[in-house]
Amino acid sequence: MENYRCLREPQRVRLAPLTLLVGDNSTGKTSFLALIRALWDAAFGGRLPDFKESPYDLGSFDEIVSSGSSGEGSASAFKAGFRASVARAQARRTRNHQAIRFTVDFVKKASAPFPAVRRLEGSGYWVGDSVTSSGHKLQFGKAANAEEVATTTMPRYWRHDDGIAVMPFGIVADFFRHQLTAEAKNQSFPQKADGKALLRFTRMFRTESQRPFATAPVRSRPRRSYNPSATRRDSEGDYIPMYLAHLLRTDRSEWEELKASIVTFGSSAGLFDGIRVRQLGTLDGDPFQIQVQRPAADGSPATYHNLVDVGYGVSQVLPIITELFRPSAAKMLLLQQPEVHLHPSAQAALGSLFCEAATKGRQLIVETHSDHLIDRVRMDVRDSATRLHANDVSLLFFERSGRDVRIHSLRFDEEGNVIGAPEGYRRFFMEETHRSVGLA
Repeated sequence: MENYRCLREPQRVRLAPLTLLVGDNSTGKTSFLALIRALWDAAFGGRLPDFKESPYDLGSFDEIVSSGSSGEGSASAFKAGFRASVARAQARRTRNHQAIRFTVDFVKKASAPFPAVRRLEGSGYWVGDSVTSSGHKLQFGKAANAEEVATTTMPRYWRHDDGIAVMPFGIVADFFRHQLTAEAKNQSFPQKADGKALLRFTRMFRTESQRPFATAPVRSRPRRSYNPSATRRDSEGDYIPMYLAHLLRTDRSEWEELKASIVTFGSSAGLFDGIRVRQLGTLDGDPFQIQVQRPAADGSPATYHNLVDVGYGVSQVLPIITELFRPSAAKMLLLQQPEVHLHPSAQAALGSLFCEAATKGRQLIVETHSDHLIDRVRMDVRDSATRLHANDVSLLFFERSGRDVRIHSLRFDEEGNVIGAPEGYRRFFMEETHRSVGLA
């Protein structure tokens, strides 16, 4: 990333199956999460990245692009990208190498950031597209020969009326297929062998995975009863009660499996030992309640209590753990302060849950202020509590440096120790410890 809010200087960081974001407030952690979702949209989503979409609201282009080093004037664009490894099975299927690189330049269009230039590299080839006042151009070439570039204009039926489209590269693959099979007279198109290689290269971007799911730092308020409604996902978790009730009515076996996973975490975190949907009528449209079972302190039989009556922490963590356990969930989750309103042992239990989820093909990027959560991750790595290894965890420390922020990309060793931590990191957590015991 470069020229992006407080991250002005070019920076590169490592994302892992489990990535933890730590640092002072207003150091760019939320902006970083928003950028990850925007990159996914620009590369895979076939949609304009929206930096104002919930749970992020970064403002207009002028509020997002970095100002100059002197504080006067701003850059004309901000840039971002990613480098990733293609899954081995996918690499074999498409006969591609496993490393790909995607970059995008955002410029100002009206008042919003617009992905004007995109480029994808891998397997010895590159593909790029750009949108200018003269139209939408597609370029491609061999990575080894920067001078060998072919250019073509996208057909109108693949463009919006204003000539602007943000296409996933899977659609670009369709374009190559069209050009290869039609006896086009376009001499700028590459030779047939190169065209087929480009087709294989772009085809791996035909992704069926869901868009990254992002949560707000404060989730929805619990209600004593709910009326059934649509179950469309939202960042605050308003849909969770409706989703649970719908699952109970339509797929009892799936409900029982999800309930068992939720209860297992609730019990390990000391929050609850059971959960149920209590129907307040016999019809699908009748109201319902979400209740959790709390063990009695005196050893008497456990009883169920309304979600409103068991403390705010349960309602705040329920959307997160449901998203982690639900079938067909997103593979990438962008989580803001999942530990909010939880006591220390429950925060630590979240750390173990994240470690377990990261070993099952999920990628979690977690902004947290909880040293209990981080310490549990460290201990689980040390104790091999899950199959998560030290290299599967990345710790990104956001440190303010004047008007800018520097991200330190840190790792754990097999003993759970932080490797290469700067002095600012140690000072940050020491100050937090002092505050927690009343010494600051």
